[in-house]
Amino acid sequence: MGLLEAGIGEELAGWLTEQPVFFVATAPLDEGGHVNCSPKGNRGEFAVIDQEKVAYLDQSGSGIETIAHLRENGRITIMFCAFSGRPRIVRLQGRGEFIVRGDHRFDEFAKHFASEIGAGARAVIVAHLDRIADSCGYGVPLMKFTKHRPALDAWAEKEGVEGIVDYQQRKNLLSIDNLPGLDPLDNAIS
Repeated sequence: MGLLEAGIGEELAGWLTEQPVFFVATAPLDEGGHVNCSPKGNRGEFAVIDQEKVAYLDQSGSGIETIAHLRENGRITIMFCAFSGRPRIVRLQGRGEFIVRGDHRFDEFAKHFASEIGAGARAVIVAHLDRIADSCGYGVPLMKFTKHRPALDAWAEKEGVEGIVDYQQRKNLLSIDNLPGLDPLDNAIS
């Protein structure tokens, strides 16, 4: 049976930050557009800011759907599943914003993450929550977590700051539905 939480309390905050993976879903307003759901490895890159606000570190990648959808309409759902321990699914729903690297607020939010901010970090996604739903998760399989993949960090370090900026200029300006992603001036990494 589902339960709506009034806010993120201490127990839930601890559980969320301990999960090794979470999923982020966004969608464009156009009914013909593509709904996006992205898995995110949590290597200390998710933080509970307060009872109604969370944030995660957005890494550079081949897509820019989350940022494009937030730019267009702000809707976001972040979902966590227990793959070990007692069954549980938590959905955090609300309005999101993105804070690109180079924006003075980026460093303010970066303090909340347990992980080091690597070369590939392009933004902080902040979600202002209006619904926190906790449900059973009986259908989620039990799985053993081994480790996070090192490939994304290795790629970003190999590319370096200039290579990441060039990559973002080529791959992150438009979503798959041609919505604006990063502004060419947004992604100046310093």
